[in-house]
Amino acid sequence: MCPSDNRTRRSASLQKMMPTEQILILDFGSQTTQLIARRIREIGVYSEILPCTVSMEEISGRKPKGLILSGGPASVHQEESPKAPEGVFDLGIPVLGICYGLQLMAMHFGGRVDPSAQMEYGRAEIHLSEEHPLFHDLEPDQVVWMSHRDRVNSLPADFFVVASSPNSPIAAIAHREKPLIGVQFHPEVAHTPQGQRMLENFAYRMCQCVGGWSPQSFIDSSIISIKKQVGKGKVICGLSGGVDSSVTALLLHRAIGDQLLCVFVDNGLLRHGEVQEVMHTFGEHFHINLHLVDAGDRFLEGLVGISEPEAKRRIIGRIFVEVFEEEAEKIGDAKFLAQGTLYPDVIESRSFRGPSSTIKTHHNVGGLPDTLKLYLIEPLKELFKDEVRKVGSLLGLPNSIVERHPFPGPGLGIRILGEVTWERVEMARQADRIFIEELKVSGWYSKVSQALAVLLPVRSVGVMGDERTYQNVVALRAVDSRDYMTADMSPLPLEFLAAVARRITNEVQGVNRVVYDLTSKPPATVEWE
Repeated sequence: MCPSDNRTRRSASLQKMMPTEQILILDFGSQTTQLIARRIREIGVYSEILPCTVSMEEISGRKPKGLILSGGPASVHQEESPKAPEGVFDLGIPVLGICYGLQLMAMHFGGRVDPSAQMEYGRAEIHLSEEHPLFHDLEPDQVVWMSHRDRVNSLPADFFVVASSPNSPIAAIAHREKPLIGVQFHPEVAHTPQGQRMLENFAYRMCQCVGGWSPQSFIDSSIISIKKQVGKGKVICGLSGGVDSSVTALLLHRAIGDQLLCVFVDNGLLRHGEVQEVMHTFGEHFHINLHLVDAGDRFLEGLVGISEPEAKRRIIGRIFVEVFEEEAEKIGDAKFLAQGTLYPDVIESRSFRGPSSTIKTHHNVGGLPDTLKLYLIEPLKELFKDEVRKVGSLLGLPNSIVERHPFPGPGLGIRILGEVTWERVEMARQADRIFIEELKVSGWYSKVSQALAVLLPVRSVGVMGDERTYQNVVALRAVDSRDYMTADMSPLPLEFLAAVARRITNEVQGVNRVVYDLTSKPPATVEWE
């Protein structure tokens, strides 16, 4: 058996195939750092995010074609504010500093950064006063998005001003000899209309990248890497039917065939028809070795009398691990455990600020049990969600799964507020079925990011067939979001919502009232628990 003392050692045997060219992004805590990486990848160049505390040895060892210093919430004048690694400006490769990154660059070379008399947040207009490769083929006047309270007031030696705005006379600077440029605004956000062109100029004109990275190239290199590392060993994969685990299973199956053993645990808290869809898609269509474990009674028995959300998550997670471990023991000779970890999870775990202080337990449902003593393999850990969907499409995954809305690990267990019983599970499942069906028929399903039905722990008075009722309330929620860090409520038509409400109250026994959640995130979250 392989050692199980920590996650790092379990992953040690899996060697990462580095792309031939890459741009590294040093994270100083900006909320939009992930956007920078995504924008660079969208133009065909591989990018990775590293904490700003990374060593120069690691940076040099990766042989990047360029570096980007992200923005950040701190002030460069704060005593404990993050600093760039010593020597980062002496590598001889292009460096782009964004917002906080610009200010670090300016201070490093002797410039002065002061608190601005007027903070600048939101839309701004800059004027390009000098030519520079970053702004190649762009008009002199550009709309950009600013978010800063400090600004560069004194130009460092050997730098010149490239752009200015009414509130920031030094909005972009560049070194006269070295390939260094800093901008006060954020080119990575959609509110800077020509921001993608600027990043493309940085990658191709300044860094001399040739491109070629794509979801297909990821598939090709991953298959080679998986074959090499797994050899003739067996891999266990917990398949849930969600996008992440589904793509993980298909990628592994493409690489190692019947050496992959998938376990699908039916916890009794899944959506309507989900078990049948997963078994048909992966077992019959893709011919993956898939074992179904019907553990619904076991999960529901464990939830008897439990209504506190975090307690429900812990119980569901614990029982899942127990069931999965039992199945793994039956298999016996597997060496690897596959998980659908995505790149945002990796980024969070190695942020310079440290791991998030509070991680909801349901994010870890299906996590690695230490007692399994298996090497961990995470083939998607370099991808963002939208990239995973593209990989899934290329692997032949049906659109019904590729475009599926996120569904929480504990399933309906956290969409039933209060105690979870079979009766309440069925009410929540049927309400969810009707809502999703109507969204798909009307064409709204592909327009919203996530939709769900929540069974509330309250009852209301109603009238059905001239009889007084005292039954349950269902809340519908649909949101629009790009990254789920923030979300707006989806403006579904009233006529549509009324039709959904009629179906639910007519078809779901025990429900006599339906409401729609209008709250954004923040202050609310997408899920209710």
